[in-house]
Amino acid sequence: MTPALKERRKVAVVTGSSSGIGAATARLYARNGWNVVVNFSRKPEPAEAVAAECRAFGVEALVVQADIASEADCRRVATEAEAAWGRVDVLVNNAGTTKFAPLKDLDAVSAEDFHAIYDVNVVGTYQMTRALVPLMKRTPGGGIVNVSSIASMMGRGSSIAYMASKGALNAMTIALARALGPELRVNAIAPGFVETPWLREGLGATGYEQAQRAYRDTATLGAVIQPEDVADAAWWLGAGASKTTGEVILLDAGVRLGRA
Repeated sequence: MTPALKERRKVAVVTGSSSGIGAATARLYARNGWNVVVNFSRKPEPAEAVAAECRAFGVEALVVQADIASEADCRRVATEAEAAWGRVDVLVNNAGTTKFAPLKDLDAVSAEDFHAIYDVNVVGTYQMTRALVPLMKRTPGGGIVNVSSIASMMGRGSSIAYMASKGALNAMTIALARALGPELRVNAIAPGFVETPWLREGLGATGYEQAQRAYRDTATLGAVIQPEDVADAAWWLGAGASKTTGEVILLDAGVRLGRA
């Protein structure tokens, strides 16, 4: 690749992209000719596998270990992306965490749990955004996409702390859209039940299958959400949607509508 072509190729940073939604999103951007940053916090092997899949599309992929709850790690992601390509056009804030706890058991979630979840889902997203904004503003028109959850709207989810953190993320999305316009757009996606190994592990095999079946039975479209569905929305909001900002896009197969 010539230096000129390398400089022109657009770049997407996708946090939490070693599996699930993040991996599907990184692959989609790569398939469309973008260089990508594949981020992981613990195990490098899945992230390296995703990066290899991205490189198979003829683009470059940079694997970066970073805990977004660490401001220093977020700034290092920005530094490494700048060193590699000199630009970032899209940031997909997908990294998140939760604690699975029964809704009615208020003692199951401690203050420490709240802080740990907010540190990643809210503060971490803010820190990653802040670290990358100066680099993104070099090529105005880019997009920031925050991965929220239908849990922020339905009062149903892995825990009250998680639901609250995603509600805060929605509010922050709107505030950041105002703060960063007109150079950058900021939007969020609120998916419903997404088939991922992370959710299966959290719910356990039986709980996962029960929740999956109940979701399909309730949703207008009779379906659950796939990681690729969220990736499609992240592609549109990040790379397109030039007049859309400050929106939280519900992606739930109609579960809020229900069956007629």
